[in-house]
Amino acid sequence: MAIVKFSNEMKWGAATASYQIEGAVKEGGRGLSIWDTFSKTPGKVKNGDNGDIACDSYHRFEEDIEIMKDLGINSYRFSVAWSRIFPEGTGKVNKEGLDFYHKFVDKLLENGIEPMCTLYHWDLPQSLQDKGGWDNRETIEAFVNYAETMFKEFTGKIKFWITLNEPWCVSYLSNYLGLHAPGYTDLQLATSIAHNLLVAHGKAVIKFRELKIDGQIGYAPNVEWNEPYSNKQEDIDACTRAGAWFIEWFFDPVFKGSYPQFMVEWFGKKGVQLRIEDGDMEIIHQPIDFLGINYYTGSVGRFKENAGLFDHERVDAGYKKTDIGWNVYPEGFYKVLCYIHETYGQTPIYITENGACYNDEPIDRRVKDEGRIEYLQQHLVSLNRAIESGVNIKGYLTWSLLDNFEWAEGYSKRFGIVHVNYRTLERTKKDSFYWYKQTISNGWFQVNE
Repeated sequence: MAIVKFSNEMKWGAATASYQIEGAVKEGGRGLSIWDTFSKTPGKVKNGDNGDIACDSYHRFEEDIEIMKDLGINSYRFSVAWSRIFPEGTGKVNKEGLDFYHKFVDKLLENGIEPMCTLYHWDLPQSLQDKGGWDNRETIEAFVNYAETMFKEFTGKIKFWITLNEPWCVSYLSNYLGLHAPGYTDLQLATSIAHNLLVAHGKAVIKFRELKIDGQIGYAPNVEWNEPYSNKQEDIDACTRAGAWFIEWFFDPVFKGSYPQFMVEWFGKKGVQLRIEDGDMEIIHQPIDFLGINYYTGSVGRFKENAGLFDHERVDAGYKKTDIGWNVYPEGFYKVLCYIHETYGQTPIYITENGACYNDEPIDRRVKDEGRIEYLQQHLVSLNRAIESGVNIKGYLTWSLLDNFEWAEGYSKRFGIVHVNYRTLERTKKDSFYWYKQTISNGWFQVNE
């Protein structure tokens, strides 16, 4: 047996997002978001599900914070619904929305839980989408105005700020692959949006510094690990491109002030041009205080001409899969963290999302989700290996606290360490909850060899 031990300084937490858990979409002065529209569009979300009620955390947040307290976490990552603060995306601020988040943040602080606030987790106000969404640079200014409002309103209460969650998903998954709101399939559009998102991030960081806010600011890209099937150069190159779509494309501008040239050239071959305005790269290239990393999976891949965007195909190498069909690939977690550290330096890293989909249901009021426990254990071993290898990891927040609205999958996929009955909204702590609770309490866990 081996003991895997973490330092006492390690922050432990869990994460959620507003549209996935809050519900109450027509309450408290909240305006429409693109996910309200997308989820009501036939055929876009499995079973026609939507976030109208979700986990009803808007009304049940005190109960959810009690669950967090029992879990023993000292950090909780949540997102603010932009359209609760500015129902039209800009213009008049909605005091009722601010009041809700004040009550919520105050309750977290009362219970000794550090709030980590994500400003943008995909729920763009529909009124801004109607004017072109993230393709319209006026949305950048609206975002900075929203961010400034939040910074000023919650200064002294919220010390950790994340500008954007998973900009790859906001741009390419949503506007090139068309799987998330608003559902477009245009590579040029998606690439322009990716750039505008990074400009919005940079401008929000600049505003944060100008206001001299007491706290830290960063962003939370999602990453995967693409392992070449062989040592053939064409396989290595294909995996490098596939990985760079997530990593270099969204990291290089922030950390190096430029896009990776090999990717610029590849996109150029696909007829895609970068639309960069004077000063954009300097704006994006702002020092950040920490980097959020979201990791779930990875794969083995190889070169195949005309396969996808990058002449890259995934190879089924026989890894176990979670109930959403993603590889369980903890080795990739270790490798990607070391790669990011080696490429981008010592910036502190928080794992802002890591978790697994297993659809276990309660039997006699108990949820035996052994698959999730095994997943968490394996990934925390990889995290520990990364720390021992010098990667500057400050905290780990699992996805997710609660089963919730899983975007295009609706309520068909469960990522929570707490089970939610979507008819009664009853919360049931899963076995993984108790395993994670014990790990946090001990600061270590045991691996049976």
